[in-house]
Amino acid sequence: MSDQTDSALNFIEQIRQKAPEFLNLITAENNIDFEQAFDALLEKAVIGLETNKRNFASLDEDGLSGVLALALSVPGLSVTREAHSNGHVDLTIETNHCTPARRKLGEAKIYNGPAYHISGLQQLLDRYTTGRESRGLLIEYFRQRNIAGLVEKIRQEMDKNHPCQQHGDTSNHVLRWSFLSKHDHSCGETLEVGHIGCNLYIEPTEGVN
Repeated sequence: MSDQTDSALNFIEQIRQKAPEFLNLITAENNIDFEQAFDALLEKAVIGLETNKRNFASLDEDGLSGVLALALSVPGLSVTREAHSNGHVDLTIETNHCTPARRKLGEAKIYNGPAYHISGLQQLLDRYTTGRESRGLLIEYFRQRNIAGLVEKIRQEMDKNHPCQQHGDTSNHVLRWSFLSKHDHSCGETLEVGHIGCNLYIEPTEGVN
């Protein structure tokens, strides 16, 4: 083995140790590999929001999405707020070093019932999405108690009424309090959306001024 090969392998190993998300993103050979790499990064970002929820208690949807965008901004990904795609999208996520290039669009909502969640889904699919993007992203910030029950309530509503040309029932997502749905799109293909729950509920503290 040549010195150049040894140096290249050592460099890759250093990247794997220091920035595994970057390496997994740029080496993804197909959409499944890419979504798995992105889900790992997304989980870390959501956990970061949840563990610092008291610091973000005063933020609205835009503020929370700004924090999420910063958390997702790692080498290999460009995350833009309010970029234009037939309207101003909450989150536009693009890979910098992938061939073919991959692009994700995300809409974010503070939970206010299933109907409000579905309105975000309609915005994402019927207005912003062209059909060229990877799996869509719908982030739901829950400030009410019982995120597990509220997510299940959304799923039941969607599986009952199949909004946005929903193709079959929802399915489980690898992340907790999250799920997947598929929708027939005007482009002629069936597109997938990840619905991601973020637990920002703060238990009231009695007797503290």
